[in-house]
Amino acid sequence: MSELITADLVDLDLSADTKEAAARSLAERMVAAGRVTDLDGFLADVAAREEQMPTGLDGGIGIPHCRSAHVTEPTLAFGRSAARIDFGAADGPADLIFLIAAPAGADSDHLTILSSLARQLMNADFTDALRSADRPERAAALIRGEEQSAPVAEGTEAERSASVTAPKGAEEPAGTGEPGAAEPAAAGPASAEPAAAEPAAAEATASEPVAPFRIVAVTSCPTGIAHTYMAAEALENAGREAGVELVVETQGSAGFDKLPAATIAAADAVVFAHDVEVRDKARFAGKPTVDVGVKAGINRPAELIAEARAKAARGEVGAPADGAAERSAPMDEDGPAGDGFGTRLRKWLMTGVSYMVPFVAAGGLLIALAFAIGGYEIASAKSVADHFVWAETSSWAALLFQIGSAAFTFLVPVLAGYIAYGMADRPGLVPGFVGGYIATTIKAGFLGGLVAGLIAGAVVMGIQRFKVPAALRGIMPVVVIPLISSAIVGVLMFVVIGKPIASAQEAMTDWLNGLSGANAIGLGVLLGLMMCFDLGGPVNKVAYAFATGGIAVSDPSTGSLKIMAAVMAAGMVPPLALALATTVRGRLFTKTERENGKAAWVLGASFITEGAIPFAAADPLRVIPSSMVGGAVTGALSMAFDCTLRAPHGGIFVVPLIGEPFLYLLAIVAGTVVSAGLVVFLKGLRKTAEAEATGQAGGKAAPGGTTEDESKVAVAA
Repeated sequence: MSELITADLVDLDLSADTKEAAARSLAERMVAAGRVTDLDGFLADVAAREEQMPTGLDGGIGIPHCRSAHVTEPTLAFGRSAARIDFGAADGPADLIFLIAAPAGADSDHLTILSSLARQLMNADFTDALRSADRPERAAALIRGEEQSAPVAEGTEAERSASVTAPKGAEEPAGTGEPGAAEPAAAGPASAEPAAAEPAAAEATASEPVAPFRIVAVTSCPTGIAHTYMAAEALENAGREAGVELVVETQGSAGFDKLPAATIAAADAVVFAHDVEVRDKARFAGKPTVDVGVKAGINRPAELIAEARAKAARGEVGAPADGAAERSAPMDEDGPAGDGFGTRLRKWLMTGVSYMVPFVAAGGLLIALAFAIGGYEIASAKSVADHFVWAETSSWAALLFQIGSAAFTFLVPVLAGYIAYGMADRPGLVPGFVGGYIATTIKAGFLGGLVAGLIAGAVVMGIQRFKVPAALRGIMPVVVIPLISSAIVGVLMFVVIGKPIASAQEAMTDWLNGLSGANAIGLGVLLGLMMCFDLGGPVNKVAYAFATGGIAVSDPSTGSLKIMAAVMAAGMVPPLALALATTVRGRLFTKTERENGKAAWVLGASFITEGAIPFAAADPLRVIPSSMVGGAVTGALSMAFDCTLRAPHGGIFVVPLIGEPFLYLLAIVAGTVVSAGLVVFLKGLRKTAEAEATGQAGGKAAPGGTTEDESKVAVAA
């Protein structure tokens, strides 16, 4: 690995007077050193990065930087300007300018070096030494870390290393005798206590160490090279000065190691200093949160820590990440330490399903619209690329059908690709998609995609266990792993296990087509129970994925269409049932639940089972069993009535595309009435029991023959 910076890349008398001229002057040195292949192209990338956010930092520092295809290896050029150049910092122009160039495919080792430099820029001794350097050779050596910038207090470097790799105090409890360790840890939290509590705090400190205030932080920036790590260093330094136990997750270009779930759980507050979306933000939900741009983390870290402590003292918490955009992929959700294989397998499979469902919805609804406009014979229409008449309805129907069919062709590859992604992260995508595509070509279908994804993830995980020379690390994720893993998965799917899986898929399809009578009704009951068991959770998604996998082919079987109909009908029941229950017996529900009931009509009619979750969260022992019974009734009736459905979503809005639509609606109504009746009955029993208990306690009679306390119970219920 070449040196990041040499004396040839240092200009101690930079004569430029604008940031563009400074970047050009330093970039010309990179070109002369063979580090940049196209000067103008590289400068265009630097300018594009500068437009995203000014790169000036407080303290007289400018760090223009970018990732560029015109850079051959990670490189740094340094210039010192007596005239000072404006890079947009709040405190004025910069005299120390660092031009950082990273290749588009830089490996983690090089990027780690750049991140270390970014952290050094927050060290005043380091910047002072650069200002006093009299020779380019010494400046380059300082930046490379080969010369000590200034004497440092004993223990400082050890503390810095500890703060980067683990929470301060996790390995060295307060009071171990390390310089500066015990005193700040005890002083920080104590200072936040009211004055009246000081004697008690002092007494507690004398007997046992006071637990420090704990903060977890995440830093990230668009390029992930400089600001990300500088903000981390600034926060860690400020945390040490404040006596706060602070650990940072840097989400930079060199990748990131997720904070352990236990560390997040133990934190008293969270600080986000970022200019790009924080990955897996849901991990931090429910904690006092300070959310700012990355430069705030660099320029005013002490203020952010003080704000986090103030929010924690007031009991403020961040909003729960319950929106779709805030949810992490299932494989990213930290479970308890020591998750078993079954738990991890469920997460992997759910990852694939979660990415597949949007393709199902888009493709299925487009196909359903095509059938509604042009009839089922539109499936045999000519390609619209060869024949399309703007004024003909049949041409538009064919267009919608062929777009929807194109979306459907991705279902199995996406399923397989993201199962592998859930297991092995990005390196699993290529073999996963390849295996999924092979599954479609050999007609192994949905089952083949599941197996291909699991094999691809396992193969990549196995390859990643091998230790490789440093020279090969840079090409491992882009060349070696995709090449080897795709070859292995392809061989296995084509000539080893693909055909047996295809035979199993064909046998299952034949079995579904042959279902009739009691067998079909039993399957409908099972699917209905699964759809209503966790109201949109993993069990619900398994049943839904089973159904959509059956219709995600060019010519789905009748059995598959029946299963899709039963699954959607049963999934509509819980929200519709709760909406009905709040309408007919509103006094059994709170005001908030009655308001939720109005929305549940629309959610249920649209096949959004999650509309029942607020009711289930408040009273799971009555709502969930009632929903399951109603879902089972609807699933059984749908199968008994031979209802079919080609659209994977849409609720009542795709009724015209349903086989036996009136009987289908009857099945939904029956399940809804059964569930609503059970909910009302069970809640009524609870109300009666509470009223009797209140009456025995001597409650005063209220108008209408009930006690006053009983009326209060009804309102509370």
